[in-house]
Amino acid sequence: MVIKRKSICVITFPPMKAGLTPLSNLIDILTSSFKEIHLITGNDGYNYFTNNKYIHLYGIFHSQGTGKINRIKNYIFTQLKIAHVLLNIIGKIDVCIFFLGGETLTLPLIPAKLFNKKTVIILSGYSIKYEKNTLSKIVAKLCTINLNLADKIILYSPRLIDEWNLKKYSHKILIAPRHFLNFSNFKLNTEFTQRNDLIGYVGRLSEEKGILNFVKSIPLLLKQKPFLNILIIGDGDLKNNVKNYLSNNSLENNVKLVGWSSNEDLPKYLNLLKLLVIPSYTEGLPNVMLEAMACGTPVLATKVGAIPDIIKDEETGFLMENNSPECIAENIIRALEFPNLGNIATKSEKLVENNFTYEKAVERYSIIFNKI
Repeated sequence: MVIKRKSICVITFPPMKAGLTPLSNLIDILTSSFKEIHLITGNDGYNYFTNNKYIHLYGIFHSQGTGKINRIKNYIFTQLKIAHVLLNIIGKIDVCIFFLGGETLTLPLIPAKLFNKKTVIILSGYSIKYEKNTLSKIVAKLCTINLNLADKIILYSPRLIDEWNLKKYSHKILIAPRHFLNFSNFKLNTEFTQRNDLIGYVGRLSEEKGILNFVKSIPLLLKQKPFLNILIIGDGDLKNNVKNYLSNNSLENNVKLVGWSSNEDLPKYLNLLKLLVIPSYTEGLPNVMLEAMACGTPVLATKVGAIPDIIKDEETGFLMENNSPECIAENIIRALEFPNLGNIATKSEKLVENNFTYEKAVERYSIIFNKI
């Protein structure tokens, strides 16, 4: 039995499109546990929830701007706007959850603490150390302040405590993935034996995702499998870098850049693949890994984040020691030539069907809220 609690506020930095599914999942889970939900978000996040009648929605527009000074100024100004909105509704809420960039929202977190609200950070990713610009250094310091101030920190796996160097916060860390899948959408539509030799990457085209290492593995891969085809689905800061590398190395005949794919279209692509590659430097628990598995598509990934909790090498997928181009190419070939690859696809499909339902997610978070 789920006990309806009082009022909660979810606060995010204005998210990119990649954040809409995680945020939507979290809101769906909270709907089953709280009488009132307030959501402060912006840009694509605000547009996505405009017609959601179950939440009180507050929109913040963020423009990144050009140039270092403008980016820093706009980042601080957006934090001030979020803090202002939160102050206007602070009397209506009991708990503040900071999510999707919320771990760096120090200016909104301070009034939440001053008004004695329970503050929770859901740390879904930790890519700060892979950025090297001035803004990211500021963001890293803000993240440290917030982790110290928050009442609770939610992680997707206990593995992340060591990987993200969070041992000093162990006393306030709770473990619960918020992931669940829509199995009417993400499901097996094309039998594995009917698929062509096609592999893919799905995700942000950004440094921490290892996308450049992946594209640099393609020439190595094609030396052994010259007829292999590759799909790259996604968008991001490194889009032009990817395009230029493919063009300069005459890889356009083997590689197709799809751009961003909606949740409605993504299962169509996943059902075409014989292997999804996740070459990230850092992850929490990637949605696309679970979505691919639900579509009967084996996954090859680096041993980061909560991935090894789900993928057991050569049982429910494939793991690689690092994401160097050489290691990626070698492991793609290992996976594609693995005997009974279809059996791994079947095992991974059953695993997510049994563990990532909406009911399971609500159960996990109900336990979490009882500890807050």
